[in-house]
Amino acid sequence: MATSSESSFCIIVMTTFLMSISFASAQQRAFFVFGDSLVDSGNNDFLATTARADAPPYGIDFPTHRPTGRFSNGLNIPDIISEQLGLEPTLPYLSPLLIGEKLLVGANFASAGIGILNDTGFQFLHIIHIYKQLKLFHHYQQRLSAHIGAEEAWRHVNQALVLITLGGNDFVNNYYLVPYSARSRQFSLPDYVIYIISEYRLILKRLYDLGARRVLVTGTGPMGCVPAELALRSGNGECDVELQRAASLFNPQLVEMVKGLNREIGAHVFIAVNAYEMNMDFVNNPRAYGFVTSKIACCGQGPFNGVGLCTPMSNLCPNRDLYAFWDPFHPSEKANRIIVQQMMTGSVQYMHPMNLSTIMAIDSRNFAAIFYVLLSSVLSDEDDHLLASVILLFKVCNVVFLLIVKIFVCSGEC
Repeated sequence: MATSSESSFCIIVMTTFLMSISFASAQQRAFFVFGDSLVDSGNNDFLATTARADAPPYGIDFPTHRPTGRFSNGLNIPDIISEQLGLEPTLPYLSPLLIGEKLLVGANFASAGIGILNDTGFQFLHIIHIYKQLKLFHHYQQRLSAHIGAEEAWRHVNQALVLITLGGNDFVNNYYLVPYSARSRQFSLPDYVIYIISEYRLILKRLYDLGARRVLVTGTGPMGCVPAELALRSGNGECDVELQRAASLFNPQLVEMVKGLNREIGAHVFIAVNAYEMNMDFVNNPRAYGFVTSKIACCGQGPFNGVGLCTPMSNLCPNRDLYAFWDPFHPSEKANRIIVQQMMTGSVQYMHPMNLSTIMAIDSRNFAAIFYVLLSSVLSDEDDHLLASVILLFKVCNVVFLLIVKIFVCSGEC
């Protein structure tokens, strides 16, 4: 029987080998990003808005050690996904550098402060609301068509990976922004959740109409547990009950909505990302993930460093890797890496109906990798020798299958 360390080593080696085969096909795959500040890579730097991250200490751990417009000490979630898949990082769509061959990489359309609803984030002045992001996506496709031709551009978009992150601001910067807000007078919380889920569905359908065929759909994190809300609503450091209730209503309904859309389309186009559970893992047990705290932001001021913005005058922790939250609202780069790891390999508790590794294996037609991902999720560490033997068999079958397809189906031309 193998030891735990031997089992872990076997799993790591096999994962690396098989996924490298799958991700080789990702080299030419575009990546498109839509959403809010959790995924904004700098679009708001080009806008007259108060929702911006263009001053130190933002970017302190980025390779350039300078602010980039990301609401992070370093890399954000799209950056890390690109890194994991061996892709070039996407540029903000408003960047003047997004020209020529760079268009083939994809684009980031996200804008800090936006939500599902157009009235979310009005206080931030000029931001790119979600339907404007989708209009820019259409404009991107026109630019790409001029560069590589309409048919090839459509194929490029169809084969792309898409990430969309919405929902949090519709609560913290809309429904709960002020007591007796317009939306809270219009809707009870359960009815508001139903309403914004229905609006999110329309957004996803529009994204599908624009050619997206592999879409990671992210819900809200544990909104009541971020340092900003602890400072505003909690005297003892406990997560705010009302915001947590909102998240607990929204996220399960998002999963059901995604399931329904996939049934309607007849394919697994949309993948529900359970950001709430991913975040709660390290919020509830920070030390298990190497953090000293999940309540106090690294950069900020006031209780929990959760008051106001992260600025050059704010308190700043010396080691960002020890903090789950970088600023009053946003995870640190290390926390983002934990989230992306769950997106890559997590069970259906985190990714429904499949994780990103499985998606990449399926899309690359690497049947050995697909089988590995599925089998490793049900076998224990003690079954690693069985796992290795079965995978070897399926690797051989995979090669034979592709050879048969090439000879008899493709006439040697595919």
